[in-house]
Amino acid sequence: MQRHLCRDCGKTYSEEDPDLVPQSWYGRDVHRFAVDQWVHGGSSFRRIAEMIRSLIGHQERWWKWRPWEKLFPKKRERREACFLVASTVHRWTAKAGKKAKEATPGQWSEINNSGQFGADGLWAYLQGGVKRVVLLLTDTATGMVMAMRVVEGEAKAASWEALFEQAREAGLPWKDIDGLVSDATNGLYSFILDKLGRVHHALCHWHMWRTLSRDISKTVAELEEKARKRIRGELGQLLHAILNASSFEAAEGALRELKAHPYGGELAKKVNRNLDRLLYHLLPGHQGLVRVSPEWMWRDFRQRLSHGRNHGSEERLEEAAQLWMVYHNFTPAQRRSERKRIYKHPGLSPLEVAGASPGEISYLDALEV
Repeated sequence: MQRHLCRDCGKTYSEEDPDLVPQSWYGRDVHRFAVDQWVHGGSSFRRIAEMIRSLIGHQERWWKWRPWEKLFPKKRERREACFLVASTVHRWTAKAGKKAKEATPGQWSEINNSGQFGADGLWAYLQGGVKRVVLLLTDTATGMVMAMRVVEGEAKAASWEALFEQAREAGLPWKDIDGLVSDATNGLYSFILDKLGRVHHALCHWHMWRTLSRDISKTVAELEEKARKRIRGELGQLLHAILNASSFEAAEGALRELKAHPYGGELAKKVNRNLDRLLYHLLPGHQGLVRVSPEWMWRDFRQRLSHGRNHGSEERLEEAAQLWMVYHNFTPAQRRSERKRIYKHPGLSPLEVAGASPGEISYLDALEV
């Protein structure tokens, strides 16, 4: 490229072509296509490299798409062979992940939040049998993911404090956190009591149901099959009446009925200990607080990025999580509902729902890919 001399400072510079990536054999469009295929398309590095080679060099899978060109070789466009490998694609995505990690300070400082949040963790296996947990904090009303952090385990309060510290560094003041829903992990509960005592920490109904289902099975285990089915159904209806109640008064009435049931005494005691934490979503100030922890986020995370696992090192897993967080916040939800999935804000990205529409800027632009 031609270099120019600056008359003011006396230094030379060159005008960069936006289509070219410095010190790379491939254009910017190839870099962006590869990263997007990994994050959005959910493909592996090997398959992405194979698809790019096929498109650029008209080789490999190209002949499966256009086999008739073999019959007329003189008419087909001749291309130079492409030798892109999976490790190069891996390096490009790692670079985007590093950029996302470096951009953490203040990245969501101008974003509005609802004050209602959800937290959850996903176990991941790294090289050498090492286990780590990816922790996530999301705004349950807007869908914005505010922080993701890789830690050794979720049983310690320090692990969750690291997640919330990252959220504060990204621009979420702790004073804005009003409600939080999660499972009954002791580490998060200890952190909330110690550092965020005023926050209403709600229990996830889905996790509570799993615990109560096991308790019901133990309660009716010694009964005959016919009686077992009847008692299980009765206890299930009473628990549904409590967890799905439209008010605290209705829930307390259903709890009294459960306590009066011949087989519902122990269940009533367990529900009563956590009744307030199961019904925080009914309070006027918690209208955006959902009843379940953000398990649905891991559904999207596991559909790509090696199912959220198999990243080799802790650093690589952290970069992948940061890259996915930026992708998620910039990506609009599907407009059409599915048979088993309905989108709260069809056609809108979490940033748009939060009142900070990115416009024509994509997550690839934000990460300077």
